Amino acid sequence: MTNRLATSTSPYLQQHAGNPVDWYEWGEEAFAAARERDVPLLISVGYSACHWCHVMAHESFEDEATGAFMNEHFVNVKVDREERPDVDAVYMTATQAMTGQGGWPMTVLATPDGEPFFCGTYFPPRPVQGMPSFPQVLASVAAAWRTRREEVLGSARTIRDALASPRPQALPEDGPATADPEVPARALAELARSFDPTAGGFGGAPKFPPSMVCEWLLRHVARVGRDAAPEALTMAERTLGQMARGGLRDQLGGGFARYSVDAQWVVPHFEKMLYDNALLLRVYTHWWRLTGDRLAHDVVTSTAEWMLRELRTADGGMASALDADSLDAQGVAREGAFYVWSPEQLRDVLGPEDAAWAADLLEVTGAGTFEHGLSVLQMHLDLTDDERPRWVSVRDRLLASREGRARPARDDKVVAGWNGMAVAALAEAGALLEVRHWVDAATEVAGLVLRVHLKDGRLRRTSRDGVVGTAPGVLEDYAHMADGLLALFQVTGEDRWLTAAGDLLETVLTRFGDGAGGFYDTAEDQTDPVVAGLRRPREIGDGPTPAGQPAAAGALLTYAALTGSTRHREAAQQALREPWSVAVRVPRAAGWALAVTEAMLDGPR
Repeated sequence: MTNRLATSTSPYLQQHAGNPVDWYEWGEEAFAAARERDVPLLISVGYSACHWCHVMAHESFEDEATGAFMNEHFVNVKVDREERPDVDAVYMTATQAMTGQGGWPMTVLATPDGEPFFCGTYFPPRPVQGMPSFPQVLASVAAAWRTRREEVLGSARTIRDALASPRPQALPEDGPATADPEVPARALAELARSFDPTAGGFGGAPKFPPSMVCEWLLRHVARVGRDAAPEALTMAERTLGQMARGGLRDQLGGGFARYSVDAQWVVPHFEKMLYDNALLLRVYTHWWRLTGDRLAHDVVTSTAEWMLRELRTADGGMASALDADSLDAQGVAREGAFYVWSPEQLRDVLGPEDAAWAADLLEVTGAGTFEHGLSVLQMHLDLTDDERPRWVSVRDRLLASREGRARPARDDKVVAGWNGMAVAALAEAGALLEVRHWVDAATEVAGLVLRVHLKDGRLRRTSRDGVVGTAPGVLEDYAHMADGLLALFQVTGEDRWLTAAGDLLETVLTRFGDGAGGFYDTAEDQTDPVVAGLRRPREIGDGPTPAGQPAAAGALLTYAALTGSTRHREAAQQALREPWSVAVRVPRAAGWALAVTEAMLDGPR
């Protein structure tokens, strides 16, 4: 069968268009159907590059019997978390509260009004190590809805009330009202406690690239000087260096994977996201600016070129992601199949002499570092000047061979905020390394977002093939796009970018404010009614991307520095007050706020 998702603008939803599940998109049609049929909603949230989303889809959503049961007992709703971060945020809060963990795919059972009463993430098709199977979950919930309705509704009311309760006051009584050098100093001392001095990064496995924290550390060193902050520079350089040399980075084609499943950056979760690479391109650019490090220069070049080669869309935007999975030589979909190598494969491409040299350089062994005796390429050895031509020859031949493999799927929707991050990174890298076509690409991306996503003065979240979606822009879209436009203005001197950034920030100030100096993630007049009935999203701590509030503070501060606007500087300072209280306790969740704080303490220059 073909369900309603066939006409969706989301590549993730279109992946499910052929399921036997009668999927709805998020919206009133689904809620009305649930009320009319008097059945619960089954809300499944994921994204196109998510490995475990694919696993659950193949195991359960493509299964005829499972689909038939879902259709009989539920109204089923598919949500692209990248398209609807507001919906994802509310239900993820409920999932984490109920289970103590979160992730995708996220599975939420809710009343016809959208109030959750059961939440989880991935469920297998059969019971595994105490985890119930997905059919067992469905049968249990369907039975409870029929026979214990009041108990279910009572649970939903309890969760709803917990979600809607006012947030705890994060700012201590004696919290700083203005930028205080003591905040980054205390945060630095706390951060050092979790630093891995061998592999870099913070904490244990899995390890995500700490882009925002490294951005702060480099800005801190730039402000106070290397001699005054040797520990900050060590943490940044060790982390950036080990990430660049390990399996997290694609040693052949450039670009970084989403995260490492181990603590040494050896085996990545192979999906590649625009936002990770835009943030990392910017921070490696700043590392090179600060130190002139050759590895940093190489990473900037390979990452920028990878972004333009692999993510650029036909209409001039930047696609969201490349999938983790692709088909192996036997036609089986496997995670990482496009990227991993065996010694035999190296010999087939390079011949025995170059293969032996490359295997040693790239740490390809008979035992392998990944599944099925295959190895993720790493490059911890430093090349001499004499070895570099040989490496270029080896790399180019391996790349040419890899092009014959089945490629990972690409999610080609354009997300406004992530494209704003790409604009900032490409513009700064292009200016500092004097690569004009990177700046030209940033200009093209910015023009597309303003031309396609900006409707009646308001941003829309996504577009695809030049057709804008219906989801309204959230705070991160306005903040990161404004930040990118301000970087482009500084690089090109064209007033149109400054004017457009000012317009976006005016919407932030007038539509997103919480009345206490902070910002909600959704605009007051564009908050989804179901989401509003549960909890208007508002996040001050960083996740995979900078949180909207500190991102807005950064754009406001830059705009103030460029225009002399006291109003914007004061708004930036107010927006940082809550994140400052987070920064001294959990600096890993406040990297962007701390980076903006360094700018506030240091400038404007």
